[in-house]
Amino acid sequence: MSDAETEAKLSEIDRQLVWQGFKQMMPLAAFVVVFGAAFGLAAVQVGLDNPLIFFMSATVFAGVAQFAVLDLWGAHLPIITLAMTVFAINARHLLMGATLYPWLRHMPTTRRYGVMVLASDANWAMTMQALARGQAGFGLLLGGGLALWLSWVLGTVLGTYFGGAFQDPRRYGMDMVMGCFLLAMVADGPKNSRMLVIWGVAATSSLLAHRYLANNSHVVVGALAGGLVGAIWTEEKDDEH
Repeated sequence: MSDAETEAKLSEIDRQLVWQGFKQMMPLAAFVVVFGAAFGLAAVQVGLDNPLIFFMSATVFAGVAQFAVLDLWGAHLPIITLAMTVFAINARHLLMGATLYPWLRHMPTTRRYGVMVLASDANWAMTMQALARGQAGFGLLLGGGLALWLSWVLGTVLGTYFGGAFQDPRRYGMDMVMGCFLLAMVADGPKNSRMLVIWGVAATSSLLAHRYLANNSHVVVGALAGGLVGAIWTEEKDDEH
């Protein structure tokens, strides 16, 4: 079977894989409910109306970016600053799409964008792991994304009405859940010198940017630095050593 045929086979989606991805993501999604509730409470305190809060969570589905928007919210919205901040925070999605493109290109356009609309850090990492094992992963991307999206919206609704109970999730260490999950995905992924250098460069660049550059720029800098190393040092070159 050629590489193109293999990629096309791994890009298949069925209901069983979607349901499997949904179930696999539910333990993490339970923590997302808490952060959604924290956002709902914060949005109410800023002065947003409930319908607008629900609409934002349902259509934007980007926790950190939504919190950043609240910091800028006021009688006169700084549209350009707001747009640049949201782009900087979510720039990593450009690289997510790029890493998945070898498989996405075999899908019809409508399905391709329909699957990617719910992509986030956690279900992207889970999908990449499945693809690295030679398993179809886009059912996991869609199913996991649905679990996270539903939990985020549910949490937002709860936060607008019962937000006091979720006022400070960091107090209980819940802000570390997503980071620990992604770290576990990395640790369980390919282990070779190439991946070590890529993650090392990305982490170092991100930390330096966080220390010396503007707010949220570390997301873009880390992603671009790691992506550049990965583009220069291809898997074929790594295999030769």
